[in-house]
Amino acid sequence: MDSEKQEADFPIHDIAQICIIVPDIDKAVENFWDVFGIGPWNFYTYGKPLVKRMTRNGKPAEYKMRVALANAGNMRIELIEPLEGDTVYKEFVDKHGYGVHHLGVLTENMAESIKQAEDAGMAMTQDGAGFGPDDDGHYAYIDTEELIGTTIELIERPKRRNPPEKVYPPDMG
Repeated sequence: MDSEKQEADFPIHDIAQICIIVPDIDKAVENFWDVFGIGPWNFYTYGKPLVKRMTRNGKPAEYKMRVALANAGNMRIELIEPLEGDTVYKEFVDKHGYGVHHLGVLTENMAESIKQAEDAGMAMTQDGAGFGPDDDGHYAYIDTEELIGTTIELIERPKRRNPPEKVYPPDMG
């Protein structure tokens, strides 16, 4: 087998994050901490006013979800509890129930990465931008479920993060 990388339509070199959609984010975080020792967890509510610009299927949209982030080694674990609106998360839960929703891939140039995905025949289904304190940060979901059984999220991390709404366990904040 040739060990050289194949020229790909939409190359992925590193998976930085895995996301699980959960019905109760507080309980899930407690379980990750108590059972697996993963944490501390930083909580955010993604939606307005934190996320300044949001779309769903190419149209402006408003939605809201609770997010908790922690690292397990080099892998970022993201938990999402859907709250409001038409979202890829609600669609996933309706179709599959709760569970692993997407793999996150970092990008330095979101517009270029979205165009590359679209040129390869994959649509962007939802995104949000402007959640960093400097109006940066952008995430975009690419419709890859039929190809690989899960969704790919492109992530352009903000240079700085807003302080979390809360940290679990509380004594680690």
